[in-house]
Amino acid sequence: MQINSETQVRLNRFKPRPYQQAVLDALGNKGYKRALCVWCRRAGKDIVAFNYIVRDAIKNIGVYYYILPTYGMARRIIWSSLTNSGARFIDFIPPELIFNINQTEMKITLINGSLIQLLGSDHYDSLVGTNPRGIVFSEYALQDPRAYQYLRPALTANDGWALFISTPRARNHMYELYQIGLNNPNDWFVQILGVDETRHISIQEIEREVSSGEISRDHALQEYYCSFTSGQAGAYYGTYINEMRLSGKIGMVPYESAYKVCTAWDIGNDSTSIIFYQHVGQIVRIIDAYENSNLGLEHYVKVVSNKPYIYHKHIGPHDLRVKEWASGRGMTRETKARQLGISFIIATNLSIEDGIESVRSAFSKIWIDEKNCAGLIKALDSYRKEYDEKRQVYKEVPLHNWASHYADAMRYMCISLPKTGSSRNPEELDRLYRETKLGQPSLPDMFSDDYRVF
Repeated sequence: MQINSETQVRLNRFKPRPYQQAVLDALGNKGYKRALCVWCRRAGKDIVAFNYIVRDAIKNIGVYYYILPTYGMARRIIWSSLTNSGARFIDFIPPELIFNINQTEMKITLINGSLIQLLGSDHYDSLVGTNPRGIVFSEYALQDPRAYQYLRPALTANDGWALFISTPRARNHMYELYQIGLNNPNDWFVQILGVDETRHISIQEIEREVSSGEISRDHALQEYYCSFTSGQAGAYYGTYINEMRLSGKIGMVPYESAYKVCTAWDIGNDSTSIIFYQHVGQIVRIIDAYENSNLGLEHYVKVVSNKPYIYHKHIGPHDLRVKEWASGRGMTRETKARQLGISFIIATNLSIEDGIESVRSAFSKIWIDEKNCAGLIKALDSYRKEYDEKRQVYKEVPLHNWASHYADAMRYMCISLPKTGSSRNPEELDRLYRETKLGQPSLPDMFSDDYRVF
């Protein structure tokens, strides 16, 4: 594509700030194919990323995706939004280089044949089989991490690039990606910039907002200082997960063959999640977890049956009785499951708020296997309230996203836990349990219940 001087002037209307130049140089000149920018709020992440994707699409013919957590966010934050100067994002593309704009699909076709499209990671499965050359993952900490996993093989095959931009949301999947990047400096460009490095916002102004109560100290640390250790704003369980990590309750939690296994399910029209757990007195040991999507009940029953566990009971959601599985027309899910060998106990139909409180109350007696339950831990860490963009506050309802299914299964598990009257704390129970496993001659009464195999 030939670009004349007038077009070049229009392209050069974007002037990167000094701290923004390093990532452009890494991707454009130094050959990096993966870049992660953990930048503080209002640091110009999307303007930088959009301009890079435009320039690469002009230079190299291909398909380019700009992905946000949801389709609605992509339209609101990029497609319909204005920059601080009053310009639209699309105005960064010289009009003479645009062949067509599809407003409905948020798709821009350039005259050289390149295609730039805005998308949401909440429908990542619709992208499987596509052939992108470059992808921007904006607000990646809030995205469904499966979107990148599904698209990564295509990027690798095309020698394509991916740019991840976000502020932190505690130690969720973006933190894991951050660690991967740090451990692979030859392949990843990684940059973390707080307001004390960028200086694009007055620190005194931020402190004024904290002092006045407009924002919390945790929120300021997360949004402006890029702290991974502060609880995610609006998160229901982030603080509890952090405490479990610090106390060692997230680690190796192996299957104990002397105790039966229970399961808790969330069955959705898209994804289905299963939590495998064992009772040892008051202790709840979550030993395994499984999630998949767009598969029939037969698949999940087979997964459960193939595990080396002896089962006690299976907890299911109350809507098992009213909804149908896609492959079982005319038959409730509960009936279909019974025919396949699983008889569900329906969880008590508490309100979501009461169920969330049940989970919070149960965390003190829960241990989770870090390896087998990695997806569950990420989901619990990321499960949060829906944010009202207009009022700039969190609503008192959960955001339905990729984390919801595991969070719902956890809720069904916790509201179905047996009530016990023991006054012993969970740490003491765990100590007694471990002593028992090391050869204590008789099992304490608190461990002698229906969950033992013998």
